[in-house]
Amino acid sequence: MSHFRRWLSDLLARRGTTAFLLAALILGVLVGVGGAILVWAIEFSHDAFGALDSALGWGKWFILLAIPIAFLISWGLDRQFGPGVASGGVTETMVGVGLHGGYLPTRLIPAKIIATAATLGAGGSGGREGPISLIGGAIGSSFSRYTGFGQDHVRSLVAAGAGAGIGASFNAPIAGMLFAMEVILRSFSVRHLNAIVITSVIAAVTTHFLIGEEQLLTSPPHELQDPRQLILYAALALVAVLFGVLFLRILAISSGFQLPWNLPGWLIPVVGGLAVAAIGLGEPLVLGTGQKFLSELLAATSDTKLVWGSLFVVAVLKIVATSLTRASGGSVGTFMAALFIGGSIGAGFATLVDPVWSLSEIDPGAFAVVGMAATFAAVARAPLTSVIIVFEITGDYGLVLPLMLGAALATYLGERLHTDSAYTIALTRAGIHLPTMQDIDLLDTVNVADVMADVDEAATLSMTVDEVLELFDRHHHHGLPVIEDDQLIGVVSLGDVEGVDDAGALTVADVMTRNPITVTPELPVSAALARMASFGLGRLPVVDDANPTLVVGMFRRESVVRAYHHALGTATGRELYRERVRLRSQPGAAFFEVSIVRASSLATQSVKDVPWPDGAILVSIRRETSVLIPHGNTRIEPGDKLTFFGTGAARVDVGHLMEPTDAPIGDWRTRE
Repeated sequence: MSHFRRWLSDLLARRGTTAFLLAALILGVLVGVGGAILVWAIEFSHDAFGALDSALGWGKWFILLAIPIAFLISWGLDRQFGPGVASGGVTETMVGVGLHGGYLPTRLIPAKIIATAATLGAGGSGGREGPISLIGGAIGSSFSRYTGFGQDHVRSLVAAGAGAGIGASFNAPIAGMLFAMEVILRSFSVRHLNAIVITSVIAAVTTHFLIGEEQLLTSPPHELQDPRQLILYAALALVAVLFGVLFLRILAISSGFQLPWNLPGWLIPVVGGLAVAAIGLGEPLVLGTGQKFLSELLAATSDTKLVWGSLFVVAVLKIVATSLTRASGGSVGTFMAALFIGGSIGAGFATLVDPVWSLSEIDPGAFAVVGMAATFAAVARAPLTSVIIVFEITGDYGLVLPLMLGAALATYLGERLHTDSAYTIALTRAGIHLPTMQDIDLLDTVNVADVMADVDEAATLSMTVDEVLELFDRHHHHGLPVIEDDQLIGVVSLGDVEGVDDAGALTVADVMTRNPITVTPELPVSAALARMASFGLGRLPVVDDANPTLVVGMFRRESVVRAYHHALGTATGRELYRERVRLRSQPGAAFFEVSIVRASSLATQSVKDVPWPDGAILVSIRRETSVLIPHGNTRIEPGDKLTFFGTGAARVDVGHLMEPTDAPIGDWRTRE
């Protein structure tokens, strides 16, 4: 065993591809065990509350005591161990991956398990999938910090842990993988794929081995009875969107609830718990995860007696109960709640239309399956995850067309009716806007080390504000790192020192920002830019991977421009290669330049709106002393000089295209 530990330690220390994949495998086992522990903890909590119920003899009224106590436990743990304990968990994981380089505190793991077990064990409304996502992400973050991998690998492992938690909870590793990439990373970059796949599969196998089949959501196979039923499935998607948007709006409203008159905060879980318990007294099905009831709906056939009105009411009550549980400090996720709501409205919709649909037999279980996928797609904006997770739950591909149709329609309409998903509502309220990674994939190919600037000057704690202002003027910077004894202490910016009274007496220590946001050299520029944009910063210190107090450079706004130019040279080369070869093989192909006069019809137009000739490539735009790489949204301004590469015929076409509306052709010039 000692030889094995030494071999494993040496292998991880090399930090190569093999070591990274081995780390993903180990992480899968750890997350799988974490998922099983959460399930066992929920069972233990449920039994403990049941024993207390038997001792008191209150019967159904016991939930009026149990649920407020559980919410109070979760709320207290959140106050003690930090934000993220009393929440769904997915949003916090997204922030950790997107803004903090994959850092999630280890202390969240036991606190989240206890809070979730108390909430669901007592009857709080929601699911365990959001919490296990945060638990898996925190396990991945804690584990990766001890392996010495760079930040990009850490982000991969954290996302892998979060997705593996979802996969383990449903025994659906492919859905867990897609959830990690579609929701947590918001990117399908190939470099993350291997680790996420390995971790998700191993976690699902481990959890399934430890807890067995009975704890997982299951469904019999279903199939499309008649292609004409696609009309009904499309209508079901519309209904799912309405319920999904209602869920999102109530979540948004309830998340901003605050007590009036400066009442103590502990009243929130107590009052909210009583409200959820009151709903549960009227309809017990909405309490807990609702997994058993949902499994019954998925197994429903045309002979099953269902009442569509009751199912719709149950769906609405589930929306309210889950929103109140979240707003009251309960630790539950919206994943399972969305599936519960979708299954209810799917089965209810099938029961509603069955008397008037005479073309084929209606299968309520099949409509419940599609309703699950459509509602989750509308709530989470994760169409691929919603389709694949239903595939894996049912173990059958007979509903592939209705599932894809329902998920696509629900995602499209949901985005237009409610801009936020269930996981971004809290971020929008906090003023944080995580960029969509697909928008900046080009910058994924460049690391901070390639474009960071040298630390030409730094401030010290004893410097006065006047001295710092002089440094800003001398080096034309708006911010500097504060370094003392070769260690990063903070950052001082122009905003910190402008307008300060008695600037000659105050020192940097009085005005600087301590514990600044930093990046590392191996971090992709896309991630650094996301961090900079989310916090509204103009520069970030670049610190050593092994020593977070050692500054090795500065990442500034101009670094982003250099990174884009660097990436453009490599990323667009393949796309433009064939076109360049085709043009250069034609006689007369050359570079030429045209100027945009104020009277030109192209002035103030965007590049994408101009019908450029086929034989010409717009290479760059020179504006005063700057050279711009044109995009579709780049606006052409009077005075710009546009450089093209093209044939002689294309040059003539460009000349006609740029002819001014009120000026003679001689007002614009071309040159080789």
